[in-house]
Amino acid sequence: MNIVHTPLVAAAILAVATAGARAQVPGTDAPRVITYIEVSPTSAGTAAGILRRAAAASRKEAGNLRFEILQHLERPGELAILEAWSDAKAFETHEGGATLKALRGELDPLRVGYFDRRLETAIDIDAAANEPGKDAVYVATHVDVTGQFKDDAIVLMKKLAAESRKQDGATRFEVWQQNNRLNHFTVVEVWKDQALLHAHNAAAPARGFRDEVGRMMGALYDDRRYKDLE
Repeated sequence: MNIVHTPLVAAAILAVATAGARAQVPGTDAPRVITYIEVSPTSAGTAAGILRRAAAASRKEAGNLRFEILQHLERPGELAILEAWSDAKAFETHEGGATLKALRGELDPLRVGYFDRRLETAIDIDAAANEPGKDAVYVATHVDVTGQFKDDAIVLMKKLAAESRKQDGATRFEVWQQNNRLNHFTVVEVWKDQALLHAHNAAAPARGFRDEVGRMMGALYDDRRYKDLE
């Protein structure tokens, strides 16, 4: 199938090719995982305690690079986990281990939604990411495009990542690709605070990206905003 590249996509290809070291880092096979968990609002505090214990145990496991537990800014019953592992073996050991089994067992009585765990690969990594501050806002955006637009969407997301990392308050900006659905992506952002996130969303790069990728979408643009639970 021939895909027609719009002027914006053509410009994106050039921008990504010439981006600086922070803006473009080669991909890695190191597994990334995002897990969405929904509990009743009255159970949010109990669930947060369960997640904190799981996070502490998981960070001690061989090969863990990151294990962050998050709570939706407006809907306290919506929780998320962001994980990074050094290699497939480390991930598989964790996946079959006691920590994850205990986490799921403790959360099961509290859940009101599916334990939605997605294995992904980071295709654009922020090598110069900073440590989030106490007011940091995490954004996990699920981008689902129809199959013929997969490669064009990757170009657009990498361009957005390159431009966003230059903006004031950008702590981390990465693009992940879901392993079992290659036209599904997660854009992971961390911003210093809400005001700087709002400024980013109002700026030309983010607005242009949403306009262009909106024509490719297979589902609604789904961005969820969180705070760190620790």
